[in-house]
Amino acid sequence: MIIHDFSKENTLINQYICEVRDISIQKDSMRFRRNIERIGEILSYEMSKTLEYTSKSVTTPLGKKTINVPTSDLVICSILRAGIPLHQGILNYFDGVENAFVSAYRHHPHGGDDFEVIVKYLASPSIEGKTLILADPMLATGKTLENVLKAMENHGEPKEIHILSIIGAKAGIELADMIFPKNTHLWIAAVDNALNERGYIVPGLGDAGDLCYGPRLD
Repeated sequence: MIIHDFSKENTLINQYICEVRDISIQKDSMRFRRNIERIGEILSYEMSKTLEYTSKSVTTPLGKKTINVPTSDLVICSILRAGIPLHQGILNYFDGVENAFVSAYRHHPHGGDDFEVIVKYLASPSIEGKTLILADPMLATGKTLENVLKAMENHGEPKEIHILSIIGAKAGIELADMIFPKNTHLWIAAVDNALNERGYIVPGLGDAGDLCYGPRLD
């Protein structure tokens, strides 16, 4: 897997990562969602440099100009709930793309720290021969992405895969590296070292879904 870790660079994305981590700023859920969206926009811009391009002639009021424009056939798949603002950020930069949505949640069968990821809903067009963009804000254990990849198998084989994440843990990135094709790109704003006993990223930022849309009943 090809990893693009923007925490190693001096970039504007660090400002938004700082704000989504800040426990006081997090209380403003609208600002939290917008910051996730902004990070998605920046990651999308960086990702766009690796897509396929072709020359297009454009007629202006004073003449003609040839410009290279992207031609990749894209499908964005977001993982609900927290993936929605990230999905919107990507969508802001790519007009006319197809969209997919998947629900994946942690199920604790015995009420303890051990859990399995359950995928119960998937709405997707064919991804055969297309560029698949997976929007997963928190790449923690990597189990969610593993299950989403399995769920997408019946919808075709993509030409290439790009994963866009806000924060990831090293363990989750290592698992993704094992299960995804070697030409998969991971575009990630920050990487943390640890997971706690319940599989949440430390220091991370907390539960991204709850911060976006409020707490839910478990």
